[in-house]
Order: sequence, then C-alpha cells, then structure tokens
Amino acid sequence: MNFLSELVLLLKARYPLIYISTSEEERIEYLLSYSAKKYLGRAYYSWDFIYGYKGNRNDVGFASRNPFEALELVEKLTPETGAIFVLKDYDNFFKDIAVIRKLKNLTRIIKTQPKNLIIVSSEFNIPEALKELVTVIEFPLPSYQEIAEELKRLGSSLQQNISDEQLTKLAMACQGLSMERIRRVLSKIIAQYGEINDESSNLILEEKKQVIKKSQILEFSTTDKTISDLGGLNNFKNWIKLRANAFSPDAIEYGLPYPKGVLLVGVQGTGKSLAAKVIAHDWNLPLLRLDFGRLFASLVGQSESRARKMINIAEALAPCILWVDEIDKAFASSQSNGDNGTTNRVLATFLTWLSEKTAPVFIVATANNIDSIPPEVMRKGRFDEVFFLSLPNSNERELIFEVHLKRVRPSTYQSYQLNLLSKITKGFSGAEIEQVIIEAMRLAFNYQRDFTTDDLIEVVQKFVPLSQTKNTELNRLLDWAESGRIASASDPI
Repeated sequence: MNFLSELVLLLKARYPLIYISTSEEERIEYLLSYSAKKYLGRAYYSWDFIYGYKGNRNDVGFASRNPFEALELVEKLTPETGAIFVLKDYDNFFKDIAVIRKLKNLTRIIKTQPKNLIIVSSEFNIPEALKELVTVIEFPLPSYQEIAEELKRLGSSLQQNISDEQLTKLAMACQGLSMERIRRVLSKIIAQYGEINDESSNLILEEKKQVIKKSQILEFSTTDKTISDLGGLNNFKNWIKLRANAFSPDAIEYGLPYPKGVLLVGVQGTGKSLAAKVIAHDWNLPLLRLDFGRLFASLVGQSESRARKMINIAEALAPCILWVDEIDKAFASSQSNGDNGTTNRVLATFLTWLSEKTAPVFIVATANNIDSIPPEVMRKGRFDEVFFLSLPNSNERELIFEVHLKRVRPSTYQSYQLNLLSKITKGFSGAEIEQVIIEAMRLAFNYQRDFTTDDLIEVVQKFVPLSQTKNTELNRLLDWAESGRIASASDPI
C-alpha cells in the first residue's frame, strides 16, 4: 500500500490523530489538501504558529501564536461538518499539559465525526501520554515517476530540452532527494553549466552528500579502493566478481533477485572494512556507512524513528551499498543495556528489514566478536553469505606486502625479499603488515635513506602482533571458523 492509499484509508476510517514526519511541508500540504477535496469532500484547514489558520476565508489568522486556541476551532464546527486540520510543528507544544489534555478530549469527540487532526513536523516527537492515540505515517521521498514528471516540468520552465536518456539518468540520480532539493540542484546546474548535460550528475552527487551529512545517521564513504588493493581473500573476491552486475537491468530482466548482503566476521585488521570499499568500487555503487550508535537518542520513540529514517534514506538512494561497521557491538549493547528495550526494538526493526527488503540496498556488515551475534542473524535470508576473514596465510602475507610496497615504492618494490618477509610475519594481520612498513619507513627516514628489507626485519622482530596478545580469543574464533558453519574468504592453505 502506497502513502496516498494508506492516508486516505486512515482518514476514511476516522483515525482522530495522525502524525506525519517530513521536512517537505509544501509537498505534503499539497497532497493532504488534494486528498481532502478529491477523496473525502472535506474542508481543509492549515495552521502554523505565526500565521494561524489559512485557506478558509472565515478563519484566516485565527489562533495566531495560540496553539491551544488552534484546537478549539475543531469544536466550533458542527459534528456533521467534514474537515481535516493540519497543525504544523505542533509537537513543539507537547510539553504543555493543557495541550495534551485538550488533544485527549478532542480525540474522544472527533473519532465519531468526519474530522481528523494531522500533525506535520520535521521531527518525530510523541510524548508517552499520546502514544496510544497517535497513528504515525512515514512520508516517503519522491518516487522515480514523481521525479521524472518534475524534471520534465522544470526543463520546460527553464526552456531546457532534456532527452529521454538524460531524463532517465537524472531521475535515477535524483532519487533520495526531496523535491525542494531537486529544484535547487537543477537551478544550480543551469547556473553553473548553462544547460543540463552529462556533468549534471556530479552536482547531484554533491547534493546527496549534503543530505547524508545533515541526517547525522549515515555518512558517505570514499570508494577509492580497488580489488587489487585487497591481498589474498580469493574466495571472497570471486564471490563479489560473480555478482558485479547483479543490479543491472539485464539481471532484473533475467529474473535474478537483488543480492541481500554479506556478513564479514574475523580478526581485527584482516581487511573487513577495506572489503566494503572494494565491493562499492567494483560494483560502481555509492557506499553509505552506518554507525549503530548514531541511531540512539534520548527521547522516547526517537531511536525507532531514526532507524526508520536510516532505512528510508538508504532505500531512496538505492542502488547502493550500506556498510554496517562492527555490528557485533550493537548486539552486545542490546544484551547489557537497561534502556527499556529501545536497543532491542531498533535491532528488531533493522533485522526485519534485512529479511523483507526489496530495494536494491546491499548490506556489508562487519564483526570482530562472533559471540555477540545471535544465531538468527547469520541464517540464510538475512545475508547471502557469511565469510570468515582469518589471519593471512603465507601466500596472502606475501601478496599484502606486495600491495603496500607497490603503493609506496612502485618502481622498486621487487627489490624487497617478499618471501622472507612473509615467513617471519606469521600471525600478523594485514593491518599489522602495513604498520610494519610504515615503521620501517620512519626508521629509515630518520637516517635520511630509503628503507630496506633489513629495516622491515628489524621492525618485525620488535613487533608484538594481536595474535599473541589475544591468543585465547583468537583460538576460540579460529575453532569456530573451522566448524564448517561459515565460508572462508581465503583459499585453502
């Protein structure tokens, strides 16, 4: 059921108090006014704190700067008069006990009348006293079809001839933006380039980055790491190569469902985070990073609202990669938190979405501590595959040395004794090998010369890897990985 159908159903069913969270006031007002007249034949009243009521000639300016009086207009109409009352930013007055009491009284009265109260706000803020009375509807961002229609209208008004191919690309690029932002970015494109052209998508991407930054939930991550930057992990590399075109129109036409995601479990420093960036680069998709801690807020209901907002943003920007870093910490927190079940509800929302999502959002979740992850998370259906990233074997360590040395010494990397370096770094992770090279460079730089294999050996001899400091935890993780319940990211040794 789409938003309009759900809204009209609730209005016809005489739900007394509806809450819509959106920053697109103009767009939602148009839709609410349109629904009131076309589907219900009711009067439409719109109120804000500064101007009071507007739209109805007899009540223009009524209840200006008086939120309590704004509710009294509802009672002034006869019981038979059908009406929809839209109150903008009314959640700001929920701390007033008189307002709360008045709303409770009104909902008892108008649920038997053809009237509805609709609160529109950019924030989700419902007090505990009203939770049972309020029905929340999520107002989605513009659909592809809405965007395409708006682009045609804007192109016509700006006297720009947009080809069908450009229209398709622009509409897809604009998904995830509000209608107001789409209008602004199109005006910016015209101001900078004088026309809508192939460079337009760059400005749209910058606008999307602004949206993500302002959400304070997700962040855009760079995707400058290629598959050649990932040493070893051949099984994992083959897996992602096989799905490189999974989001293409040809794959959809063939009947293939979108891949759901992958869970990467393993030792710290083995390349899990790097793998997320490699997938995004290899598949040429934007990479959004989610820190679970950002979902949680102090007010009742806000954490759940942020989880829904995160999902809406990710789906609106689809196709994309959603990187959930260190998901095990979120589950560990759910087992120890005394937060009245907020953490569990947020995680339940996320896990349900993982199973049921149909949007082309590919999840890359990483975890260090397998003990914190519930078994139901790892079952098929939530992730397409669960990979274990172990400490690199001898061949992989040699490749990792080659990758890092090739980056810092592209013309002389072959002069280093890679095979010897691989042998003496048994038990080192990829991140630790990189740190060895950095320390050797620092050592040689201090003597104003280039670093050598001997410098690397000297650093290795003094280096204490994590596999020694956390030997017990590592052995338990390796034993679990060898149980056969998880795929290995590397080739067999």
